[in-house]
Amino acid sequence: MALTPDAALDLLRSPFALEDLGGSEAFVVDATGGTVELGAVAATLRTLPCVTVAVAPGPLPERAPAWVAPFDVVVTEDEVDDLTAAVRRSPVASLALAQLLRVGEALDVWRGLFAESTVYSMLQAGPEFARWLAARPAGRAHSQVEPALIVSRDGARVHVTLNRPTVHNAFGAAMRDELVATLRTVVADPSVAEVRVDGAGPSFCSGGDLDEFGSLPDPATAHLVRMTRSPAWWLAQCAGRTSVALHGACIGAGIELAAFARDVTATDDAHFQLPEVAFGLVPGAGGTVSLPRRIGRHRTAWLALSGRRIDAATALAWGLVDRVSGRPHHR
Repeated sequence: MALTPDAALDLLRSPFALEDLGGSEAFVVDATGGTVELGAVAATLRTLPCVTVAVAPGPLPERAPAWVAPFDVVVTEDEVDDLTAAVRRSPVASLALAQLLRVGEALDVWRGLFAESTVYSMLQAGPEFARWLAARPAGRAHSQVEPALIVSRDGARVHVTLNRPTVHNAFGAAMRDELVATLRTVVADPSVAEVRVDGAGPSFCSGGDLDEFGSLPDPATAHLVRMTRSPAWWLAQCAGRTSVALHGACIGAGIELAAFARDVTATDDAHFQLPEVAFGLVPGAGGTVSLPRRIGRHRTAWLALSGRRIDAATALAWGLVDRVSGRPHHR
């Protein structure tokens, strides 16, 4: 149940707020009646060991009011029940996501990716991910005769196509390694003026290959792999030369990586989603770094905590993509 602003302020002023307000329930403040003056308790809000939610009278404007800043996520009255229920289903991952986004505001790209990988690794050893993994059916082997990427060069332009169309370009280890190798070459070669990335088949990328989740021997090893084979890092290094064309499903890694690029175009059939919190994880392909730089911390938190899908028009309005075209792209 949402607290009134006065009741919330009383709780936050307590010297025991950090102990009293932690847990699996979100801290929800109803601000639909008008502006909330948090003042000196803003610092406490930013450190609470629970997800903090402000209920606003409508969607956030482009320039959100100052009182919103300390909260993790802002929702409307119609959204609050679904959002808090999602937090309740995955309380550990939800809190980790909120805390990661809080500290990420002060970090550069490398430190942000390091923090994301560290949190992701911790959650891989947690009960929520173990529960999700145990409930999944056994992974299926996907035959891949062709390379996971198609890379071509025409003068100063490099064209990269994700090439696992039968599984909607699910982002697996082979695709990751091939993409890292390609981007490292681009970064080292100043004669490359432009990199164009798109996807074969009905979708740009349906996210991480779920059949590979939990396949490394332990979370520490997985962290080392992420930090030494990070397509997010290399994309960030050549972001000013990179454009991405999105279509169909752009889920998890499919939007987390794309959001680093200077220019992102989507077809009007594109849709976007961050489903990882429901798995007991946080976005792990750089999304807690790339998305806040495009759409802000609150909208990133809403996408990840709710797991909701947004369409191309919403992505354009938020700044997640730069343009929307009406012509579906099916390579």
